[in-house]
Amino acid sequence: MVKRLFNEGDVVQVGSVIAIISDGSGDAPVTSAPAPAAATVVSAPSTPAPAAATPVAATAPAPVVSGEGRFYSPLVRTIASEEKISQSELDSIPGTGAEGRVTKKDVMLYLERRKSSPQQTTAPATAPQPASEPAKPAAAEPAKVAPAISVSGDSEIVEMDRMRKLISEHMVMSKRTSPHVTSYVEADVTNLVMWRNKVKGQFEKREKEKITFTPIFIEAIARAIKDFPMINISVDGTNLIIKKNINIGMAAALPSGNLIVPVIKNADRMNLLGLTKSVNDLANRARAGKLTPDEIQGGTYTLTNVGSFGNVMGTPIINQPQVAIMAVGAIRKKPAVIETPYGDTIGIRHMMFLSHAYDHRVVDGALGGSFVRRVADYLEQFDINREI
Repeated sequence: MVKRLFNEGDVVQVGSVIAIISDGSGDAPVTSAPAPAAATVVSAPSTPAPAAATPVAATAPAPVVSGEGRFYSPLVRTIASEEKISQSELDSIPGTGAEGRVTKKDVMLYLERRKSSPQQTTAPATAPQPASEPAKPAAAEPAKVAPAISVSGDSEIVEMDRMRKLISEHMVMSKRTSPHVTSYVEADVTNLVMWRNKVKGQFEKREKEKITFTPIFIEAIARAIKDFPMINISVDGTNLIIKKNINIGMAAALPSGNLIVPVIKNADRMNLLGLTKSVNDLANRARAGKLTPDEIQGGTYTLTNVGSFGNVMGTPIINQPQVAIMAVGAIRKKPAVIETPYGDTIGIRHMMFLSHAYDHRVVDGALGGSFVRRVADYLEQFDINREI
């Protein structure tokens, strides 16, 4: 704006000139004389307003200053927007106006040069400069170069498949979300191993399928969740969502090397036979890629069997939005102290580690440690004479 002829709150006669606005093409005289051709005259509204009303003065868009403190008039900004001139291009155009300002003439000259050189994205260094300033070199925008990867002849680059990308994102998100703490317990599962060895032949002959340790682990976890329901929760901001259903997910390895977690819904309502049938069915269909979306959703707690790979223990990552996960290790024969009414002896026992990772935002060591200890107790106290 070159000059404001009235102040805010003044009562203005209809048709009066209220302001003189420059188009940015040069310096306009700051006088009360009629505006020159380069200026735009803005008048008050043509309809009369009540005498006590406050007039709404028509004003030009505010002048824009670049991030480097360079002034651009509304006219120049409008032309740049219509011609799709980027901010970096605009900053590189030498100005011939007062104090090096870019004028309409400068922008039009730049557009003509750009049309004649389509690959040129910045103003040429030979554009006219004001006498008071040296010519400014065109500011070239730094090129974005991808980081170089050095690969020798005996290496191969393979892009992750879609499932691995999803797993990667989910695991990273879980570590960012939950402060992980892991508690460990070593359990004596000798009775459990002896019981399975005794019944597995008869069970396979009768049911036409095998009985594994997994349904037994799931049964023990479901029983422990009933004892410690605050493990069966999720977090929503500062709210805790306590789940009434006990839905146990079991991490299963696929032939591709990826993992999938089918879910046994309401695991606490099934007997051992029902759990065995469900575990075998879900595991077989997972390997065949025949699970439905509903069968991999809704889990409230997860079990992963790292012992199936020969590992004795692991530090699993929580399957969000759950707050805990248990890894069971390989069952190995080890010498152990056996307490008897007649004194302690050394014997060969079947031992295994349970690793319980939990979200320390909402699960403290007392709860997390007590829970895994209770699961171990249920496994150690397994009835060797149990019928199935």
